[in-house]
Amino acid sequence: MSLYQDVQRGMRRVVESADTSAGRFFDLCIQVTILVALVSYSLETLPEINADQRRLLERIELLSITIFTCEYLLRIWVAQPRTSYIFSFYGIVDFFAIAPFYFSLGVDLRSLRAIRFLRVFSMLKLMRFSKAIRRIGTAFSLAKGELVLYLSFSCVVIFIAGTGIYQFEHAAQPDIFSSIPASLWWAIVTLTTVGYGDMLPITAGGRVFTVLILMVGLGLVAVPAGIVSSALSEARRLEEEASRIE
Repeated sequence: MSLYQDVQRGMRRVVESADTSAGRFFDLCIQVTILVALVSYSLETLPEINADQRRLLERIELLSITIFTCEYLLRIWVAQPRTSYIFSFYGIVDFFAIAPFYFSLGVDLRSLRAIRFLRVFSMLKLMRFSKAIRRIGTAFSLAKGELVLYLSFSCVVIFIAGTGIYQFEHAAQPDIFSSIPASLWWAIVTLTTVGYGDMLPITAGGRVFTVLILMVGLGLVAVPAGIVSSALSEARRLEEEASRIE
């Protein structure tokens, strides 16, 4: 094996695992950089900061972007194959964490400044270092069948609710419940028990129908919580079994 391959293998262990002191130190450095970048991004929006402070924050941003860029290129270099990282969830997150800086570099067009919002993607980079986040991902994977069924059922219920309230309220409030698509907004807000109050039934039939939909909505909101909770318990059990095997 060549020296190049030896170095690449060693760096892969540092970058992709935290079972060595070097790997843990690498992860800690990236996590600290992420937190510093997020604090710096937030402080930039303060109206009372002076020019010197703003320049300091810009230097911090430049340093953070340099570190994130080096990390991104390093992860591409050690990945086998490289496309497995580039097009993975974390690869896309890492790309969007640095892309806004390079897209807006040397450009002062106001319409392009909105891409700086994508800097919050650096916060998602923290997910890589969280066992709890990985456990949630496993739980969603275990429960994806039930969740797809739940979402399909929810869409059916939302459509039925939107159609029903349209039939009850359209004649009394043609401007508010003007169509079934417009009534679907009421259905979503009501079934999720949010209730903004921008669309209210005024007919007796509409109010009775709303009470029924609210009852269904309470159950509809509770179902995914139970599904995910059960899946999380299973994911934790699998994680503990894997730890014992190791």
